Amino acid sequence: MQKLNTFFPILVLGCLLLTSCFKDEAPNTECDILEAWVPDDYRSYFSQPTDMRVEDVPSGEHQIVFTVRVLSVVSELPVEFRLTPGATIEPANGSLQDFSKGPVTYTVTSEDGQWKRQYQVELREMVHPSNTYDFEHFEVNEKPKFHVWYELLADSTHSYIWATGNLGFSIAKGDTIPDKYPSVADSLGYDGWCVKLITRNTGSWGKTFRKPIAAGNLFFGKFNSQYALTNTLKCTEMGIPFTKEPVKVTGYYKFKPGDVFTDKDFKEIPGRQDEPDIYSVLYVNHDAEGNSVVLHGDDVLSSPLIVRKARVKSLPPTDQWTPFEMVYEGTTPIDADLLSRRGYSLALVFSSSKTGDTFEGAVGSTLYIDKVKIDFQSEEEVKQ
Repeated sequence: MQKLNTFFPILVLGCLLLTSCFKDEAPNTECDILEAWVPDDYRSYFSQPTDMRVEDVPSGEHQIVFTVRVLSVVSELPVEFRLTPGATIEPANGSLQDFSKGPVTYTVTSEDGQWKRQYQVELREMVHPSNTYDFEHFEVNEKPKFHVWYELLADSTHSYIWATGNLGFSIAKGDTIPDKYPSVADSLGYDGWCVKLITRNTGSWGKTFRKPIAAGNLFFGKFNSQYALTNTLKCTEMGIPFTKEPVKVTGYYKFKPGDVFTDKDFKEIPGRQDEPDIYSVLYVNHDAEGNSVVLHGDDVLSSPLIVRKARVKSLPPTDQWTPFEMVYEGTTPIDADLLSRRGYSLALVFSSSKTGDTFEGAVGSTLYIDKVKIDFQSEEEVKQ
């Protein structure tokens, strides 16, 4: 079973460098929020208990969002935090704050007092997910510098539902310009901008650790470097809550395979041609006890919580924009009430090398993606 084709293990040597307030030579200088939650007394404001907790806040993240049923009925609300050891936070941990006027800024200070970091904590009203993605909206991450995509909501808020493996690639080649990363924005799309995913050579570091390539990828979710030292596949947190049942995904692609297909020792495999991958799953995002569940690179296509699955069967090379389509399959009944309360998450994944998870592929393989659309079941069909 294929996993997300992301270059994870390159983080093992350098993931500590990604913590914005960590110095190699000094202990007790970290100033991160590791977890955030709203107390159970405020359960009525939320659709699911999982909406009340943000677990494993990624290193480098500066925004924490809680999704409420109706924003207008929420006035003051306390948020509690788990911080890195010795750190303090202002406003005070668990204090009542007014979120009705927008995000509240929290400042975390390291134990030694020398490092500070700010987080924007925000409440957002539950909205139905978008179903069209043109990839017109992106920005350059501050440090390291690579492209980050977002969706623009009706109120002009940036919604960061997309993630890539660019953060991992930065460990091998952190001084690379944004256009030389595996996942980049390209102006020559089907219509406007598009996503360009390229399988890159990771250089001498990658050869030393038998991770010679990094496949370009884009997926719903987050890339979390926290687990890089223990279980690299857990770095991918794939899927975002959806309130509608998907039927199919369509879009346009172009693909050119790289010239030489190699194994994880960077040895050529004669006669083998690289191919891209596009797939998606809908899964229950909590366990029987109500605990939050997210799928990762090791179970995104195999978890028993998956209720629908789709995968493009063939993506032959083409230098012209070519339509693709994949239909969701699965017979597990969908709980309409649970679906409406964000009890399911949807993972959608694009990769330039299908076997990039085993570090096999062809440097230079390039997949372009644009004009992606998800078709959902109508409300009448769901009720039936």
